[in-house]
Amino acid sequence: MKRCVIVGGADICRAERIQSMLREDDYVIYCDSGLRHREALGAEPSLIVGDFDSHENPNLPVETIVLPRAKDDTDTVYAVREAVKRGFNEFLLIGVIGARLDHTIGNVSILLKLDSLKKKATIVDDYSEMEIVSRKKAKIDGEVSYFSLLAVDGTARGITITGAKFPLSDAEITPEYQYGVSNEVLPGQTAAVTVKEGRLLLVKVYKE
Repeated sequence: MKRCVIVGGADICRAERIQSMLREDDYVIYCDSGLRHREALGAEPSLIVGDFDSHENPNLPVETIVLPRAKDDTDTVYAVREAVKRGFNEFLLIGVIGARLDHTIGNVSILLKLDSLKKKATIVDDYSEMEIVSRKKAKIDGEVSYFSLLAVDGTARGITITGAKFPLSDAEITPEYQYGVSNEVLPGQTAAVTVKEGRLLLVKVYKE
């Protein structure tokens, strides 16, 4: 099935990098002010969702869901829920990490929700990629400058890291002590991360 790409309104300064990750057959949902990235990304909307408090409704000949401004879900969360209802199993979220720390943290939690639903999901910004490590081994290639592992869902146990400058074996990371920041892949190797219990947020920072 097609991948669902969800575009939020956070700044995108390196549109060429993001654009290179898009596929011709992506199902693209623009969320409200995410529409300001439409031209730079060169991706036409498959669906538009929003309460249009930060961007006017473009009234395009595309399916548009107009939301009330007073609601529990952000436009981005609503878009994710709608895509899940429509059967998508793979997600790429862009324009969801930025100056608004509250929105950033809220959008990172979307990765946890999609992981709970056994969906594949990645957040991409100008310099990094984020995903949840839980049931499956995660691999980090040599194109990554640094990678960090953060406990964002309680304590994670049985953590093993191989092929990295700072390896771990059957270790534990807690939300109170985030010592898994700024690791590096060893030259000529691919790092790997596994978790026996709990979940970690993997942040991969790429070389410019």
